[in-house]
Amino acid sequence: MELIPTREACARTLVELGRENPDVVVFEADIAKSTKTLYFAKEFPERFFEMGIAEQNMMAAAAGMATTGKLPFVSTYSVFASMRACEQIRTFICYPNLNVKIVASHGGLTPGNDGPTHQAIEDLGIMRSIPNMTVLMPADAVATRALVRAAAEWKGPVYVRLTRDPVPVIYDEGTNFTIGKAVEFRPGSDVTIIAIGDMVAWSAQAAEELEKEGISARVLDVHTVKPMDKEAVLKAAKETGALVTVEDHNIYGGLGSAVAEVVAEECLVPLKRVGIPDTFAESGEYKLLLEKYGLGVENIKQAVKEVLERKRALGGGS
Repeated sequence: MELIPTREACARTLVELGRENPDVVVFEADIAKSTKTLYFAKEFPERFFEMGIAEQNMMAAAAGMATTGKLPFVSTYSVFASMRACEQIRTFICYPNLNVKIVASHGGLTPGNDGPTHQAIEDLGIMRSIPNMTVLMPADAVATRALVRAAAEWKGPVYVRLTRDPVPVIYDEGTNFTIGKAVEFRPGSDVTIIAIGDMVAWSAQAAEELEKEGISARVLDVHTVKPMDKEAVLKAAKETGALVTVEDHNIYGGLGSAVAEVVAEECLVPLKRVGIPDTFAESGEYKLLLEKYGLGVENIKQAVKEVLERKRALGGGS
């Protein structure tokens, strides 16, 4: 299976958008080599703004550029976009509802060896709590290309969370992605695994292995954390009667919290959240960190079995 970092797919798409739309501009915070926006800088140097290690200024400058009719894409690491520049995003981009797109690489534990200072495990919770902000995390390169293009068409602030490490290409070219509409990646009737980003591939693998044990697990790719596709979540809750959420993020504030809010208000079913258990991770190789902090395939399978036990205890069958 082909492996491509979503940061790479995003950077290539920005170049395509730059060719198609002369109003597209890119802002970078001294890490173009890592985020891959150097591709855009090479082709459109007059539309590339290197702001140095000054993320707050970068967000404010992008906001100003948006008021002139330009379409700014702001690039940095997820941890710096969501925390170092949080006030500027909130006050200067989201409050006036400006058309700024934040493409944030190195989300979750993918900065691995760089340690907790660079591992963004809080960003989805922060971003989805800000009014007017739309929050996306594509599962692979195909989804990234489609959703970055959708973000360019979307009116208002958008936060796109990307990975550093290569992730499997799981979608066919031409797959349709719409902001706010989840994709049913795999059908299933006993339980639904709701995942985002590279966790979709891990969840699909878990579902395949569970099938051999007689468990039919649906996999739902909720690439839009905000606005949440409530209809898809409620459909899954009603049809399968049990949910497991999987995210490379703190279990508080992100996908699991968003899904819990929906089911608690409208269709209460057994729910298990798989994510980083409210702790800072150590430095290490990405996949080893996922395993250590409970995000591996075996962890997902165990969560499914736990939630099915609760479903049976409530008289919901298998």
